[in-house]
Amino acid sequence: MDNDSPILEVDGRRPLSADRIDAIGEACDRAEAHGGRLVLHVSGAPEGSWADDLTVSLVSKWERALRRLERLPAATVAVVDGDVGGLALDVLLATDYRIATGSVRLVLPVSDGATWPGMALYRLGRQGAGAAVIRRAVLFGTPVEAAEALAVQLVDEVVDDPARALELAGERFTAVAGSELAIRRQLMFEASTNGFEEALGAHLAACDRALRRAAAGVAS
Repeated sequence: MDNDSPILEVDGRRPLSADRIDAIGEACDRAEAHGGRLVLHVSGAPEGSWADDLTVSLVSKWERALRRLERLPAATVAVVDGDVGGLALDVLLATDYRIATGSVRLVLPVSDGATWPGMALYRLGRQGAGAAVIRRAVLFGTPVEAAEALAVQLVDEVVDDPARALELAGERFTAVAGSELAIRRQLMFEASTNGFEEALGAHLAACDRALRRAAAGVAS
């Protein structure tokens, strides 16, 4: 992955704050200006009474920041290490490609006798291919170990050398970028909710756009 790619460190031990929300927005700004990829190093999980100072307004702003990250016209790559929960897990689940070390455990934080009911539950339900593993995590806060996360497709790789895996991942992402990547990501997201007729229009529009771009490239 090129050395100019924007990088953001996300520490799940830290509480949610306006600064954390701003950091996501600033990273997205840099990725859009750079036109390449955004690399996110995520680790850490909350401890103790981490949700005491949260408000619904703050959580809503955080989710909007994550939604922007999720729709970014740039590839987003997460490098994950150790326990990952809270803000770190939220960010991980909003990325395109996920590289994990063998020490990774995905942890849903527990507050007041129950797992935190944030949008991580929604993303786990949509993305995870292993119902039993996801159910135990969502209902009981059972950590998802690295091998399990790989098996249920919550991470893409479990590696010993994250730096090398990150370099190889960058080489794979050169074919599609920018707004075209964002369009294809959105078509994929909508596949589970849109009916055929509704999806057809969006896909035909994307095909028309691709054909026009190809014709313009030949003409030039």
